[in-house]
Amino acid sequence: MQHPLTRRQFSRNALAAMALAATPLGGLSAQPAKKPNILVFVADDAGFRHFGCYGNENIKTPNIDRLAAGGLTADNAQLTSSQCSPSRISLMTGRYPHETETEDLHMPLKEGHTIVPGWLQEQGYFTGHMQKTHYGPAADAQFQWYDPELDKLPAFIDSAGNKPFFMWVAFDDPHRPYQANTIAEPHDPGKIKLAPWLADTPETRQDVAYYYDEIARLDGVVGRMMRTLEERNLVEDTLVMFLSDNGSPFPREKGTLYDSGVKTPFIFHWPGKIAVGKRTSALISATDFAPTCLAVAGMELPSILSGQSLLPGLLGDHDFGRKAAFSVRNWHDTDEHIRSIRSDRYRLIHNAYIYLPFGSPADVSESPSWRALYHRKEEGKLTPEQALLFQSPRPEIEFYDLQEDPWELNNLAANPDYRDLLRDHFRQLAQWREDTNDFPPSRRRRAGHTDRIKGVHFSDTIPPMTNK
Repeated sequence: MQHPLTRRQFSRNALAAMALAATPLGGLSAQPAKKPNILVFVADDAGFRHFGCYGNENIKTPNIDRLAAGGLTADNAQLTSSQCSPSRISLMTGRYPHETETEDLHMPLKEGHTIVPGWLQEQGYFTGHMQKTHYGPAADAQFQWYDPELDKLPAFIDSAGNKPFFMWVAFDDPHRPYQANTIAEPHDPGKIKLAPWLADTPETRQDVAYYYDEIARLDGVVGRMMRTLEERNLVEDTLVMFLSDNGSPFPREKGTLYDSGVKTPFIFHWPGKIAVGKRTSALISATDFAPTCLAVAGMELPSILSGQSLLPGLLGDHDFGRKAAFSVRNWHDTDEHIRSIRSDRYRLIHNAYIYLPFGSPADVSESPSWRALYHRKEEGKLTPEQALLFQSPRPEIEFYDLQEDPWELNNLAANPDYRDLLRDHFRQLAQWREDTNDFPPSRRRRAGHTDRIKGVHFSDTIPPMTNK
């Protein structure tokens, strides 16, 4: 399936060119040599804790772990949203969801916005896309090549010919629903270490095991595609990136603005350019993805971008330099208005709908893991960690020390020892809202189609937006 290119012109600045010229890649802009290829793997609903290279000893991800061992692994990369389409559009535009009016699930990107493949075509790239599309027709049209299957990388490379290529591999895995026999050697439910907010039941363990199986299936595809690059001697000519669009589809993960919802695995692999086996704890934002791709292509960065190029940091020339990362949650089966700022050690969350229970996405609230928690709630058997999911009213402000409390269970907002730190984070969040023209919780609202109390998904119709 072929897509015509939609081109848009924006003002440029010289930041990308300056960064490129300061690196070993600088010769690319002065010579007719082929520009680097870019291959991006995007998991659908994969939490950062669920890969071997991120410390999970029970999951089978040898190919992704090999990517990490051969490149740079980011330990503190933050998405702009814990929802699929807002997150993906943000990656592709280099802007926050509300800046492009795509903050709610399934809101298509409007005409007039250029995304990464559209910009890269201006630089001579051949652009392609596999499997999941979730941006809308105006964005889809900016890819020149598309296939819903995951075994067509050789055909795509053949289609690119002598042009450098950009390929966005958008997996359906590990999105729900799940089923048995996804892989030849399924994960053992009994060996899985559960998050502290999950109920330790056979149903929950099997649910997580199926999720692990889908990640392993995804890992196999990554391995096959990397072998294709090896067979064609393209590994050293290709920047490979691996990340997820939001946290895993389990309670208190997907749809939240905790690390479990918006912290993503982010791996960069580029032999000869990026140091082998390197890790960074520096903050990275999903808005940095688009400017990084454009900088790799030698393009001057459009002034409209909210992120910054990671290229100098990837090549070891500079610190990444980010002091804070911001995330949002809006409508996703239920309406929410949650904003978050993450610094290197702390996270502040501002909840607007404090008198309503948290609205889990429908695929989460209809899962065996959520149901196990709900039954425990009805029986009065929830642990304090499990009860946080059902808290009502919710605190308006949550403040966590990620160094001491990586699961974000101990809200320090009322602790006087953290008063100044909290207020400083809130000031930064307020300034970011103003700078990005964020809307107040009284605007751009929708009714829900999933019951917040019992988790029932009672309609497939997306309600209209009110109070625009």
